[in-house]
Amino acid sequence: MAPKKKKVNNNVKEQEKEKSSNVWLIVVSAAVVLLAVISFRLYIRLSTVPELPRVDLNVWWGPNTTNQDTSIRKYRVIFSDAMQENLRRKFETFRRATRIKSLEDSATYGINSFVLGQIFAHWQFKYKYPERVRYFNKYEHFRTNIQGLDMHYVHVKPNIGSNFKVLPLLLLHGFPGSIKDFYEVIPLLTTPREGYKFVFEVIVPSLPGFAFSQGAVRPGLTAYQMAIVLRNLMERIGIKQFYLQAGDFGHNIGSHLATLFPNQVLGYHTNNPINFSGSASMVWVVGAIWPTMVAKEFADRLYPLTDKLAYYLEEFGYKHIQGTKPDTLGIALQDSPLGLAAYIIDRILLFTDPANKYKEDGGLPAFNSTDLIDNVMLYWSTGSITTAMRFFKEMMENSEMEEKLASIPTQVPTWGLRAKHELTHSPDFVLRWKFPNLIGTTNLQDGGHYLAFEKPEVLSNDIFKAVKTFLEAKRNK
Repeated sequence: MAPKKKKVNNNVKEQEKEKSSNVWLIVVSAAVVLLAVISFRLYIRLSTVPELPRVDLNVWWGPNTTNQDTSIRKYRVIFSDAMQENLRRKFETFRRATRIKSLEDSATYGINSFVLGQIFAHWQFKYKYPERVRYFNKYEHFRTNIQGLDMHYVHVKPNIGSNFKVLPLLLLHGFPGSIKDFYEVIPLLTTPREGYKFVFEVIVPSLPGFAFSQGAVRPGLTAYQMAIVLRNLMERIGIKQFYLQAGDFGHNIGSHLATLFPNQVLGYHTNNPINFSGSASMVWVVGAIWPTMVAKEFADRLYPLTDKLAYYLEEFGYKHIQGTKPDTLGIALQDSPLGLAAYIIDRILLFTDPANKYKEDGGLPAFNSTDLIDNVMLYWSTGSITTAMRFFKEMMENSEMEEKLASIPTQVPTWGLRAKHELTHSPDFVLRWKFPNLIGTTNLQDGGHYLAFEKPEVLSNDIFKAVKTFLEAKRNK
């Protein structure tokens, strides 16, 4: 009887093995089907290009009125006596208040109290208001009403002979930047240089809701709508075609400008060269399986994926609160000049180099404190921090149109400048899905997110190089 029992046991084992094989076959088959579905959906997304949507070029963003002054008016930056006196009172209140010092052996809880103390001391005792007003007014400022908004811009023309061609260039800042970002870039772009037969005529607008430009009175002024406002601004100035440079979320606006108005944007230079489409995000996630295949020698700028996601979760919380409750946050920031400075400067220092949060000085010595305070003053003196932050809520609530435009390729000649510590990174082949006429890229081994502010010479050199390449490519067609 024993052999028979053994035979039964063998049959049971064989049946269990067969069942296990069947289960494994089902799992593998399901995985293959799932992968095939994902691959097919990815193929459809990559190969299907949405039609360019029709957009209203005259959406009204200002107060309801029939009296629109379409003239171009000169403007001057003023730091009023009343504003300065208000600052002094708030400084005295801050000085007398109990202040909380940062924790020992840690600088990861936010801006370090030592850094804020340095900024406060400089602002209170070394920041010269009359001198800074003269500094801001060294370039000509103008305002004009576009779609109901009084739009502010700086316009600088080069003073040169007839040997050089003058090319119009629109420069776009982001958050928490301003026209101040480009103040040291402007003279480098408007001065002739050896090896180049052209020079730039520069237009630097304050984006709607930022500093001296009026904010919208109703919802919906997202990136592509700002692109329309800026196109109309250039038309008002009398410039039909122009080159374009942008960074931070100015890149979102610049990308839409190139997409919606390809016959007006002659060439696009971006120091935040990112493809924001859903397809690009999918490739980034899938690429974690084989990082060097996706990003090659720049794999460390994209991966490990878990480290990048952890960094975004930790440092992008400000985007969530600005994207949900900008008005609530704005009340607190506009009530305290030091609170506003801490909020803005913390972003600049951290996004220049993530390692700065582990330093007691926060990376502050790399910047001129007067320059940092200049930027804060443009928000404080105009009371514009709330209207500036509303941009993030508009982007969150109008994501469908933003995603659609991000998926439409533009043939505008494009050049990308990548800093080592840029927040996000798109490989060239992914960039070409959005910018098929990507003429070239420059990859730095240093630098951060706000290159115009941090490295004006590097940025201006790269703009000249890019535009020269654009012109050569056009001649060789």
